[in-house]
Amino acid sequence: MADPATYRPAPGSIPESPGVYRFRDEHGRVIYVGKAKSLRQRLNSYFADFSTLHPRTQTMVRTAARVDWTVVATEVEALQLEYSWIKEFDPRFNVRYRDDKSYPYLAVTLNEDFPRVMVMRGAKRKGVRYFGPYSHAWAIRETVDQLLRVFPVRTCSAGVFKRQHQLDRPCLLGYIGKCSAPCVGRVTPDEHRLLAEDFCDFMAGHTSRFIKRLERDMREAAASQEYERAARLRDDVRALERALEKQAVVLADTTDCDMIAFAEDELEAAVQVFYVRGGRIRGQRGWVVDKVEDVTTADLVEHFLIQIYGESESVPREVLVPALPPEEDAMTELLSEQRGGPVRLRVPRRGDKKALLETVARNAHEALKQHKTRRASDLTTRSRALQEIQEALELDDAPLRIECYDVSNLQGTDVVASMVVFEDGLARKSEYRRFTIKGVQGQDDVRSIHEVITRRFKRYLAESEKTGELDHLGDAPGDEGAHQPIDPETGRPRKFAYPPNLVIVDGGPPQVAAARRALEELGVDDIDVCGIAKRLEEIWLPGEDDPVILPRNSEGMFLVQRVRDEAHRFAITFHRQRRSKSMTVSELDNVPGLGPARRAALLKHFGSLKRLKDATPEQVAEVPGIGRRSAEGIVAALHGGTGPRGDADGEHTGRPT
Repeated sequence: MADPATYRPAPGSIPESPGVYRFRDEHGRVIYVGKAKSLRQRLNSYFADFSTLHPRTQTMVRTAARVDWTVVATEVEALQLEYSWIKEFDPRFNVRYRDDKSYPYLAVTLNEDFPRVMVMRGAKRKGVRYFGPYSHAWAIRETVDQLLRVFPVRTCSAGVFKRQHQLDRPCLLGYIGKCSAPCVGRVTPDEHRLLAEDFCDFMAGHTSRFIKRLERDMREAAASQEYERAARLRDDVRALERALEKQAVVLADTTDCDMIAFAEDELEAAVQVFYVRGGRIRGQRGWVVDKVEDVTTADLVEHFLIQIYGESESVPREVLVPALPPEEDAMTELLSEQRGGPVRLRVPRRGDKKALLETVARNAHEALKQHKTRRASDLTTRSRALQEIQEALELDDAPLRIECYDVSNLQGTDVVASMVVFEDGLARKSEYRRFTIKGVQGQDDVRSIHEVITRRFKRYLAESEKTGELDHLGDAPGDEGAHQPIDPETGRPRKFAYPPNLVIVDGGPPQVAAARRALEELGVDDIDVCGIAKRLEEIWLPGEDDPVILPRNSEGMFLVQRVRDEAHRFAITFHRQRRSKSMTVSELDNVPGLGPARRAALLKHFGSLKRLKDATPEQVAEVPGIGRRSAEGIVAALHGGTGPRGDADGEHTGRPT
């Protein structure tokens, strides 16, 4: 790691002009490319105060060994040069979008003498007209099968075309009318090209003129008593209508736009794009990106627009995004130049476009969720994550069982905590536990963590003493006897009998110290403890002045963060349940023999609990269904101060909802 001060440019040597800069490592490789309105102001920010930089930026400037720059005239030129350099050097610290899968396109090879309709994946070729992308290849084939009745364009490969030409005999599609058979000269090259161009026009959204033309020809054929031809034209119209039904109308007929939405966390982001042409969704595509640097949603939008539209000619008239890029005017000008016409870049605020963008966002959230699930379920990845955690925290063994604790409250009320369990890198939801904080009043996460850890491991020691032996750390996770020793009295697994290899708390040094102190007070000294701070994703160890920084894109960081997020989600869920219950609990709940129907009747009659408390037994007895003795019991109970019922036990088991 280099010291940034050793390669800092001399004062006054950096120009104040807009430009693009490159950080290089000791081998001369470009590791980061950036642009700036003022190169001096931007570059000085990297060297001013190292401690104020984000950890990812700190890693970048320490990995670099020198920096150079190029001055440009305008911000648009800076965008273009930044894109060119990112594509050329593929810097490791820049945001890089990658397809979460290979999307198929419907392609028409207009660069051939006899254009062909086909499904294509991968890099685009010059002279080929593309439609899509589509989520599934079968969706393309169904559409093409309908359209070939009306536009019998060639779909065969070059080898089949050549063989049928030599045989002077069309293939099966030529016999059934789904190919115009140019291989045997049934149509001229010009006639076949016209069919291909009509096919492209229909796919591009110019549908009404074809349907109207076929309907007109059908009526003329019927008037001329050419009923067989009229029936064929009728079937052609229905085929086009069925093809259109597969493409839902979402906006006005003249709307051409791309709708872009993101779902992100601290480590990764997923982006989904809906391609709307002629008011219909013509395709969908998704990417996943590792957030190597500290970026906002607006920054992600800018990087995405540069990389996706950098060399594309298919820029629509309107691009809808969740946030405008920092250099909105420059980006709009760049997209307009690329399209050869005006482009509008905006965030929809209301109406159908806003509703559709929300749908795109839901798809992005689902894509990110699926990506994380696929990543977490891979055995090799999980093993590498556990090994990275072991090495970073200097543990004796890989943490095959991890427990994570989080505290949740709302301004010090309904304070609860959660315990989630991950074994071999996977969530073990049957062993999740929930705690109601009893000994802490108000908002005090440190004391709450101390209480939860104390209660959990008191139960562990009690269970171990009850069985006559202590469980040893490092037992094989597949051994059910080690996982959940069976209580001979109840026949059920004991709740807290199996200890973790690693305890993680959501928080920084104070929370970690509280957890370690709780374990030491109980005499438990063979369980490792750490904490993860939300703000900078640092991992804190007990008694250490400096945090452990796991690499941003490491599998170990991904697993620790996933465990922490699951604990937070589980705590929030329990807190909301508690808060909702406390808001609906009434003093009437404690009155013996008073069911829901009679409680509702009392509140409806008196209007409020306060008026009911002020009522006499005679007034209460006036409520239908309430007798004299019941009325006296109700009044006595309300004035007895029994209060709302509480939980008998602070620990709760159960799966998250």
